[in-house]
Amino acid sequence: MLDDIDRRLLAVLVEDARLSLKELAARVGLSSPSVSERLRRLEERGVVRAYTVDIAPQALGYQLQAIVRIRPMPGRLHVVQKLIEETEAFCECDKVTGDDCFIARLFVRSIEELDRILDRIADKAETSTAIVKSQPIRRRPPPLA
Repeated sequence: MLDDIDRRLLAVLVEDARLSLKELAARVGLSSPSVSERLRRLEERGVVRAYTVDIAPQALGYQLQAIVRIRPMPGRLHVVQKLIEETEAFCECDKVTGDDCFIARLFVRSIEELDRILDRIADKAETSTAIVKSQPIRRRPPPLA
């Protein structure tokens, strides 16, 4: 379980994961060595999985974001999964229950690029695609409380 200090530490990191140990320590009211030890334990327990950067896809020329529901043909699940994993445009993919097996998010520069990617899957799975107009809630961690 997480104690209140761990939760405060995580909340500060969610806001800015680039803070120095000294600044983190000051914000949660501990010494730098104590914060370092807590971070190490949170990492070892798998609570903190990564310190990352949030890149704006548009800055790299990706004007479209799509969410694709994918239902592999019988016996093609592993082939489709491997194809998704190998296609760099897919930035997220969840294996889900229900009618579809995968729900994937991808970034593309054009509809033509999206068509080329989906054409590679077409003979192995049924797809249903939605273009993202906006993202009212960006990816965020689960509640820390």
